[in-house]
Amino acid sequence: MTFGFAPSSAASASSADLSAASANPLARVLEPAEWAAAGIPLLRNPREVVSGLHSRHCPRPATAIVAVLDPDERLCASASFTRRPAPADGWMSRNVLLAQLRRVIPHDLRRRTPVRTAVLLYCREGDARWTEEDGAWMWGLRDACTLHGLRCGAYITLTRDGWQVLGEGRGGRRPSADSTPEPFATSEAPPPKPRTGGAASDVLRRAAAR
Repeated sequence: MTFGFAPSSAASASSADLSAASANPLARVLEPAEWAAAGIPLLRNPREVVSGLHSRHCPRPATAIVAVLDPDERLCASASFTRRPAPADGWMSRNVLLAQLRRVIPHDLRRRTPVRTAVLLYCREGDARWTEEDGAWMWGLRDACTLHGLRCGAYITLTRDGWQVLGEGRGGRRPSADSTPEPFATSEAPPPKPRTGGAASDVLRRAAAR
């Protein structure tokens, strides 16, 4: 005898919606209005974040940088990678971003409320106007953050005209896709001072000097 549960009408509708979304890549794209309505937290100093990521990764067109920031917007971890030519599809973008996040930082799924925020900077050709490719990255970032226990943060494009936080209207001319990297931004935590190890370490150093 086999026991089971008959799917409810709501579950059936949900499955149908998922099937339709997976069959239609355009359903996995967010437009700027949808992104703005999602309540994405604003960066306090977006230029500082952009400059720091640009200095660290020196992106060129088709390079994406996913970064995780702590509550004070200090960089916890980041990874850069080159996007392979493919149709704009948020599901594929989500998988790539999730793989990078899992590689550089543990998940926060045990927390009731996300503490760290993931942002995405994408260096590409063209101008700052929204494209379907941007929409796929937005969809992918939002979904990857949910699956990794992070807050979904800003999506930023970097072109030869400068940088632009999509959905916010904030941007600047430097850095750009062509500009020389600046010194690391002050938003990043300074490297910790080396620990001396106390008196025992001093004894070992004196012994080695003999």
